Amino acid sequence: MSFSQNVKEELCRCISDRDREYGCLYGMLLFCYKFDADEIVFRTESTLVRDMFIKLCSRVAGVKTTTEELRLRNTLFQISIPEQADREEMIFRFRVASRSLVHRIQHENITNNNIFAFVSGAFLSCGSITEPMKEYHLEFAVPYEELAADLTGILENMGISSGTVVRKGIYVIYLKGSESIEDMLTIMGATGSAIELMNVKILKDVRNKANRIANCDTANIERTLKASRRQIEDIEYIMAQGALDSLSDELKNMALLRLENPDVSLSELGAMLDKPVGRSGANHRLRRISEIADAMREERGDADN
Repeated sequence: MSFSQNVKEELCRCISDRDREYGCLYGMLLFCYKFDADEIVFRTESTLVRDMFIKLCSRVAGVKTTTEELRLRNTLFQISIPEQADREEMIFRFRVASRSLVHRIQHENITNNNIFAFVSGAFLSCGSITEPMKEYHLEFAVPYEELAADLTGILENMGISSGTVVRKGIYVIYLKGSESIEDMLTIMGATGSAIELMNVKILKDVRNKANRIANCDTANIERTLKASRRQIEDIEYIMAQGALDSLSDELKNMALLRLENPDVSLSELGAMLDKPVGRSGANHRLRRISEIADAMREERGDADN
């Protein structure tokens, strides 16, 4: 089951009293597939959401519904209110005075007790959330511009910032960022899903930190090997000129150690000396060897090598 379906099923389990049932059903109706005097149609892929809509229609408004399955694979349930009298009762119940007002939020239907259930109902009808391991994205796909604007205003009053984009004639209200989505889930009542999202965020942060450390370690190793190759080339050039014994004891010992240990860091190399030195001391001696090699190349006309 997808994370989005988990959220919706958790929301269904949160609708536990009469006020919330009223608010949730209003949200489910207003944002459903079709809601007007001629046709009321609600669609969902979740059996729990399907059962919730059927139960609320009966408990809140006393109306009967019919259900059909529109596809066998990834079943899509379509729940309709077939009787004209029942549709009129539903429209009357939610104070929709005329057809022109059907697709606007009637704020007298939303009280402090059920406004969160109303938003939950809207999400059950037209909302979705992306798998958090992929990205942080929650959206409401609303078919009417005025209705989308009304919902955006409600979210703003709740302290939730959102954006809106038109996609194939649908007004999509979207939330980005884990914190905004966590707040939205908590407000709607899906606290378990909000905690799961937080855990995913922690896991992703740990993985990203581990990747950054690994990348940094890889870059450091590559720099060490590149510097070591240059140092070895300089030492081998001095040896080819028969000049290794002309180096001071401390430079000669450093040169021999580098030849024997091409992969170790400067700190490790300095620690191998009979009289250990730090990274800067090892770097100073190798740089001095490189200067001697460069001077020999220049003297012999091998500067390009």
